[in-house]
Amino acid sequence: MEPYLSSSSSKATAPRRLLDQVRDRIRLLHYSLRTERTYVQWLCRFIRFHHKRHPSQMGALEINAFLTHLAVDLEVAPATQNQALNAIVFLYKHVLKSDPGIFADFTRAKPREHRPTVLSALEAKSIICLLAPPWHLMALLLYGSGLRVSECLSLRVKDIDLHYHQISVRDGKGGKDRINILPDTSITPLNSQLAASRQLFNQNHQNHSACVQLPFALDRKDPNASTSWPWF
Repeated sequence: MEPYLSSSSSKATAPRRLLDQVRDRIRLLHYSLRTERTYVQWLCRFIRFHHKRHPSQMGALEINAFLTHLAVDLEVAPATQNQALNAIVFLYKHVLKSDPGIFADFTRAKPREHRPTVLSALEAKSIICLLAPPWHLMALLLYGSGLRVSECLSLRVKDIDLHYHQISVRDGKGGKDRINILPDTSITPLNSQLAASRQLFNQNHQNHSACVQLPFALDRKDPNASTSWPWF
């Protein structure tokens, strides 16, 4: 006798949307959130450029046309065109798992030659002194420790070592960890920021709302980490 199948279980599971499949694959490969957003944005533009045709129905001809459009019509920088190219390659290689053909016949974006403007130490200090908290502290860390903006915004209490004057950068560019020097001028404002953050943490803890986002599967490995001070 065949087992009883409910109407809900008998229905075929609806396939996930293409962009959701892209997000799933990016997270499985542990790419950064910024890369995920960038790739999804470029793939949306690629699909809209070809009047919402599915990428599985397109190939090298359509890819060349889109990349040429970016260079000729929009005059994007080479790095911007490479971003779009990387997103398309990721889609066909890791999600669709198909070969769109050779798509090297597109106009390359022309590099712009210009001399970068570099502030002197005195100019940088003058600008930082005009900033109000907490942007003052953020600028000190960016300038003195060489942090990227995203790395500064994702710092946690446990990443700061005041005794050795070090900052641990977790999952930086390329998914790599590194240690940067903590400048002496940032110690005092950093202590003030930590004190204010600790007060906020205690208030949230009393209200049972002291919870922070944890990377990957750490919330399952250590359920208490999201409500602990070092991860704040």
